[in-house]
Amino acid sequence: MKSAVLVFPGINRERDMARALKLASGNDSAMVWHAETSLPKGTDLVVVPGGFSYGDYLRCGAIAARAPIMDAVRKHAADGGLVLGVCNGFQILCESGLLPGVLMRNSQLKFICRDVHLRVERSDSPFTRGYNAGQVIRVPVAHGEGNYAADAETLKKLEGEGRVLYRYCSPSGEVADTHNINGAAASIAGIVSDKGNVLGMMPHPENHVEDIMGCTDGRGLFAGLVAHLKRAA
Repeated sequence: MKSAVLVFPGINRERDMARALKLASGNDSAMVWHAETSLPKGTDLVVVPGGFSYGDYLRCGAIAARAPIMDAVRKHAADGGLVLGVCNGFQILCESGLLPGVLMRNSQLKFICRDVHLRVERSDSPFTRGYNAGQVIRVPVAHGEGNYAADAETLKKLEGEGRVLYRYCSPSGEVADTHNINGAAASIAGIVSDKGNVLGMMPHPENHVEDIMGCTDGRGLFAGLVAHLKRAA
């Protein structure tokens, strides 16, 4: 798997992501600066990592979404290439038009930094092949604007097309307002594009891939991507 990790001023999770990708695939990721206008030749997966691009000025991800490299990312996605956006990366993908909706301030108006539980809604996508449908995983979050919002028509379309891949839930998999940490519509933690090749999610699976962290539930996402690309080769 040949991956490219984007780097914007203020991004701070690019090394975490690159390490997770190497542990899963055995290959180093290319670090691509935001001012570049093209991706490395043969890139399979583009990752937009978490952090605080441009200090989260204006709206989170709004400035990064207009960086030169994003035109190449949009083309990569249009050609069927895989794109993963985590936390600030999810915000950037929404602001760039690669995913619908927007990430608003958390409903409690507080920054949240802790482990949460997610229910995997499907296991037949490139981003969930490493899990079973209905499986509950534990991964960290660290965000102040993770409250996913979209109009009623968009939410109906996401649900009807099976494009919600991850939802906030209880340890036993119950989806309810009491387990919705940030107020996201329908407890949405992660969605895919209409082609199914672009995923945006708020939690950080890259931080739960090694035994030393006490939990390895994030491994499945990266293992699934590797397996998907091997199968497609």
